[in-house]
Amino acid sequence: MQRLRPLSALLLVTASGLVAAQPLTEEEDLAQAYGDKNFVSIATGTRQLLSKAPSAATVITAETIANMGARTVSQALEAVPGLHISRNNLQNLYTPTYGMRGILTGTSPQVLMMVNGIPRTSVYLGNPDEQMVELPVDNIARIEVIRGPGSAVYGADAFAGTINIITKTADDINGTLIGAGGGSFDSWGTWFQHGGRHGDLDVAAYFKVGSTDGQRRIIAHDAIGRSGPVNVGYDSVDGQFDIGYGNFRWRTSYTLRRDVGTGVGIFGALDPTGKIRSERLSSDLSWSDANFARDFSLTLQAAFMHLANEVTTPLVVVPGGVDPTFPEGMIGDPSKWERQARFSATGIYSGFATHRIRLGLGHDNLEIYKTRENKNFTLLPPPSQLPMYRASGANLFLSPHQRRVNYFYLQDEWNFARDWTLTGGIRRDIYSDFGGTTNPRLALVWEARHDLTMKLMYGSAFRAPSFVELYATGNPLIMGNPNLRPEKIDTLEAAFTWQLNRDLQTSLSLFQHKITDIISQVGDTYRNGGKQKGHGGELEVNWTATDNLQLTGHYAYQKNTDETTGHDAGYAPHHHLYARADWRFGSGWMLSGQVNRVADRKRAWGDTRPALPDYTSTDLTLRSTRPRQGWDFSLSVYNLFNADIREPSRADSGIIYDLPLPGRSFWLQARYNL
Repeated sequence: MQRLRPLSALLLVTASGLVAAQPLTEEEDLAQAYGDKNFVSIATGTRQLLSKAPSAATVITAETIANMGARTVSQALEAVPGLHISRNNLQNLYTPTYGMRGILTGTSPQVLMMVNGIPRTSVYLGNPDEQMVELPVDNIARIEVIRGPGSAVYGADAFAGTINIITKTADDINGTLIGAGGGSFDSWGTWFQHGGRHGDLDVAAYFKVGSTDGQRRIIAHDAIGRSGPVNVGYDSVDGQFDIGYGNFRWRTSYTLRRDVGTGVGIFGALDPTGKIRSERLSSDLSWSDANFARDFSLTLQAAFMHLANEVTTPLVVVPGGVDPTFPEGMIGDPSKWERQARFSATGIYSGFATHRIRLGLGHDNLEIYKTRENKNFTLLPPPSQLPMYRASGANLFLSPHQRRVNYFYLQDEWNFARDWTLTGGIRRDIYSDFGGTTNPRLALVWEARHDLTMKLMYGSAFRAPSFVELYATGNPLIMGNPNLRPEKIDTLEAAFTWQLNRDLQTSLSLFQHKITDIISQVGDTYRNGGKQKGHGGELEVNWTATDNLQLTGHYAYQKNTDETTGHDAGYAPHHHLYARADWRFGSGWMLSGQVNRVADRKRAWGDTRPALPDYTSTDLTLRSTRPRQGWDFSLSVYNLFNADIREPSRADSGIIYDLPLPGRSFWLQARYNL
């Protein structure tokens, strides 16, 4: 708190001294000049200028994604200040993990990821991306990100930050498009997209199939001392459908990943044969009326998600000949099936002269309704080798469980004086398995001048324990604890945005947070009790240098300390520098280059390995700008200078030299707009 106490006064002094800035036009002219990227909805649930949003927010548009040459959501998100994408260091499956403001754990349950406002969190591990199930970027209209707590609006897991992926509608596509691409690691993909109006219906459709062998970089030393290549290949199918009719909108999506490799092995022992199948089906129906009653809008929504993670070729947890207790090794195929149903109602009342009230309520029913496991070992005393058998009871890795959640929230945007807005909100969540939690937030936004906006913000948030943390039983790694409480975080932030002129904008965010009741492994089970404190900041610059050259970049700093040990929390970079240049040249061509510098990552306390080396990656993308009809092309080179990029492994994983990421790679694609 001490670091931020003088912040308000400091910003006030700064405002009075910025006399060289040039005046701006009205907000409508700003929207026309800067486009949709300067507006955000995730901060309050209603559309508003980024500079006025009561949070530190970032918007990534479809055009930005194309300029970057990003092929996955995690590649696009690396451009967000304060967010670094690592890899799962708990199960070593190489799924993306989202480290926000230095809060980086094995499965990243502290970051809430949504698609069109609906959480895609699995209750199994609390993560959004099991077995490499990332949304393809071709059908993404925009990605909105807020850094800091969001539980006052979005509930569980909006802890360190919230990501909302907004898919394309008929208006965004406006035609029919086919595309195909291929590149390194025997990767290929082909897709179809259509959007248009058919009678009274707005229809958007997307379908994509692809495959990759994945990078094959060598692990020099796994948990049992062997070397071999990373196993991260998979086949993919993605489909999305969006229909609008009057006040109704129905969306459905399907994602399938087949023959998914096991990274460096579930237990840190390389497993070249194990395969996983992951299938997700999501659907939601919403009804919205902006004039439901005088000065009152209403939205009703029902959503459903089914997620199946099946082991199709048994996993070799520990190979034979390693542990004398298990001479033939430990082999298993833990599989689980999950479904979620969500119902919500949201209303906005704007009948007061200076207030806009948003209120909502909802019910979620979340369950793992089926589990199955065949294996050849038991962990019950005495641990022993057995013939393959169907596990049950305490020998089963997890039995079916259900979680029901009821919630209510209230938010008021109070424009109490000219250029001053106070946003206050509170949400109450009641869980059937661990009880209730209440989380408030407060944000003061001051438009100090026509070119300068200042913000002071406070919020609390929570992270719900996952089903593995609560209920895991015959797990060779760790057992669950049904008495766990949710993790809690309190965050204080300050920020300002300075529009020096129409072509140059800077923003600065400073934060301080404190985490309590951290869930961590103690012995062979999970416990609450850890504490962590952190502080840092993010500086962003956006400059339209010429009509044909756009420069963007950010620098982020964080320091997080584990209060139990008094040492650095580890894993996340203390310094993160990102810069990108987009240059239009010739007739309809764009060359984009980005540099990503990740530096000063500490080991966790007790890990005596040498420090992780810093790295700098450079990517280049050359593309033709998309015409209304005809072909467009793009060529991307990732990690141009073949840097040795590694993300941290846990000390107890057995992966001594960390998790290597791809060297230099290429991707070429072509699209035809009919």
